[in-house]
Amino acid sequence: MTQAHTLFIADLHLSADRPDITSAFLHFIRHTANEAEALYILGDLFEVWIGDDNPEPLLQQVATALKQLSDSGVALYFIHGNRDFFLRQAYAKRCGMTLLPPAKVVDLYGTATLIMHGDSLCTLDIAYQKFRKWWNQPWWQWLMLRLPLWYRQRLARKARNKSARHKQQYMTQAQPHIMDVTPEEVPRVMAQAGVLKLIHGHTHRPAVHELTVNGQAAQRYVLGDWYSQSSYLRVSADNWQLHFARLAD
Repeated sequence: MTQAHTLFIADLHLSADRPDITSAFLHFIRHTANEAEALYILGDLFEVWIGDDNPEPLLQQVATALKQLSDSGVALYFIHGNRDFFLRQAYAKRCGMTLLPPAKVVDLYGTATLIMHGDSLCTLDIAYQKFRKWWNQPWWQWLMLRLPLWYRQRLARKARNKSARHKQQYMTQAQPHIMDVTPEEVPRVMAQAGVLKLIHGHTHRPAVHELTVNGQAAQRYVLGDWYSQSSYLRVSADNWQLHFARLAD
């Protein structure tokens, strides 16, 4: 009998342009996640999200797979990322998943754990944090979601191009650390939440980091992206393990 466990994923960036990632995700849902007690999706499930009214077939394909997983008894939870912060209750209901706040402490087999997308930890990226503060305004999101679908698609393309240029700028200037978490911010946030374990994505730097929080040993688990591998964290009562599998060529 399979030991009770919970799975965490993030940064799949699903899009019609990468059917290989979609195939890997659907395989994961049917052959890995189906044995878990719960699956937490910590943001950026999609490359871009322009509204629950988007008729793109990929969205229905993913919703159908997740709803089947939910109906089988696996609890599904979702935290918004910086690519899919427009995702609303209508789509969550189609998937059978529960929307969570940006940061939440959950009990993982007796261990209090803070979970989040992770972008709020990257405080050195001033330009991004200004943008994040802007798009987190409820009135701005309300206004954007009432624009015509075609116009939202246009804005999304512009935003993706701007994000790519922003990333390239830091890489060209040999400052990739700016897009990583701020070392001092991590223990501060964990201490504030009263936890010794943190799980997040966003940075695309999968690893397990040892640190100290309030004089105690603590761990930060960083989920990997799915651009070249299917990455997930498996948590049980006595084992926390990052898993990676190459995407099919």
